[in-house]
Amino acid sequence: MSNVTQEFSKWRAFFWPIHAFELKKILPMFFMFFFISFNYTILRDTKDTIIVTSAAGAAAIPFLKVGGVLPAAIIIMLIYSKLSNILSKTNLFYTTVAPFLLFFGLFPVAIYPFRDALQMDSIANFLHGSLPAGWSGFAESVRNWHYSLFYILSELWGSVVLSLLFWGFANDITKTGEAKRFYSLFGLGANLALMVSGPFISKVSDIRRYLPADVDAWQVSLNYLMTGVVVAGIGVIALYALMQRYVLTDSRFYDPSELKAAKKPKSKMSMTDSFLFLARSPYILCLALLVIAYGVSINLVEVTWKNQLKLQYPDPNDYSSFMGNFSFFTGTVTVLMMLFVGGNAVRKGWGFAAMITPVVLLITGVAFFAFILFRDSLTGYIAALGTTPLMLAVLFGAAQNIMSKSSKYSLFDPTKEMAYIPLDQESKVKGKAAVDVVGARLGKSGGSLIQIALMGALGSISAITPYIAAILFVIIAIWMVAVRVLEKKFLALSAEKEGRQTTVQHQDANKAAVTA
Repeated sequence: MSNVTQEFSKWRAFFWPIHAFELKKILPMFFMFFFISFNYTILRDTKDTIIVTSAAGAAAIPFLKVGGVLPAAIIIMLIYSKLSNILSKTNLFYTTVAPFLLFFGLFPVAIYPFRDALQMDSIANFLHGSLPAGWSGFAESVRNWHYSLFYILSELWGSVVLSLLFWGFANDITKTGEAKRFYSLFGLGANLALMVSGPFISKVSDIRRYLPADVDAWQVSLNYLMTGVVVAGIGVIALYALMQRYVLTDSRFYDPSELKAAKKPKSKMSMTDSFLFLARSPYILCLALLVIAYGVSINLVEVTWKNQLKLQYPDPNDYSSFMGNFSFFTGTVTVLMMLFVGGNAVRKGWGFAAMITPVVLLITGVAFFAFILFRDSLTGYIAALGTTPLMLAVLFGAAQNIMSKSSKYSLFDPTKEMAYIPLDQESKVKGKAAVDVVGARLGKSGGSLIQIALMGALGSISAITPYIAAILFVIIAIWMVAVRVLEKKFLALSAEKEGRQTTVQHQDANKAAVTA
């Protein structure tokens, strides 16, 4: 009987390494992550549908990331840093989330119905006549500035609400030992959200078949999608409030004295001084390099793929429906990776787990670009399969994106967040704000700058594809080196922090013994 019990315990620890009393802490965080990721998926797919199927097309994406998302991220970081010195952490959370929900709630009823009247046609026409042909995406993104604003805020939802707010909150209330068991499981909430949001997107995008011919089907779909975003956002706020009241008041899960003991007086440094402070930290710079490398890599592949996707699905409802199915399969694969790979890879070692994501991007990137570049020589084989080269390019790109995103959610994100834990409070707060909001945007904007320069010289996304492939492989090689360097620093800092905690525990025990 004891052997059976041991075997059961072994498998339980493999799939669910959580004790019963810890459910009070992990379940609210699990569902917070679920709702945030539900919105992330809807916004990611909807922003691409709105931009890619408009006159701007996929060529506008690099310009939006550089000229829109990056400046907006810097502005939000400045505002967030200022507010963090004025508001409590609780009020800062509410104040940051609320404007996103307000905009997304108003977009389908107060902006999209008047989209034609809001276009900046005269400015866009002037830009078309003044800029190189490869920059037409920029002119169209200016014409459709309201679509561009939706794209920018949708991009920032992931950086601000998911990376900065949620993970900052998690890192504040989670111990290193808990993180090794909790963080991969938090990701399950995100990817169950993909499995729910994907079919939801597909369902509301296919609503066209049930509507009269004179009804704007995409308007109706957009109403449902943004209603889902607002409702889920309210759920995030409610769960955060619940944790403040019932979880963080329980000493088993959170001891505010630990945070107060570690917290230093608020720094009076300017933002310039703050960036100089981060630049002097090799640890933070190395961590930023990982985030930037991922952003550049995924951006270089995604724009090429979305260009193929628009050609296959020019209608917004069809495009959105495909993206819903794509999100569902991404969630399914990611959940399987979390159950069978994620947590166990982390337990084998931080460096081992962190290295898997760049390896996956390298392998799948080679397969995707090889097909794009050499598919003309495979025409006979493709015809025998009963499909078209364009459709196969879409499917190859979807497979590449599914595998890269699955490895990100199950391995890259947990290991990245674990890397903050050994840091002191000042480095944790300022480093995380810079790396997650600005660093992530620099990554994607870096990829966009590469594409903008190449399109200015060569004229189109198709023409720059071979160069994009070569640059991608160089970036991944740099990423792998950075993982090895950061691994050594992480292990050293973790050992140092655990040693300090052990010393404090021994001192407390000695004081208690003397008092007794």
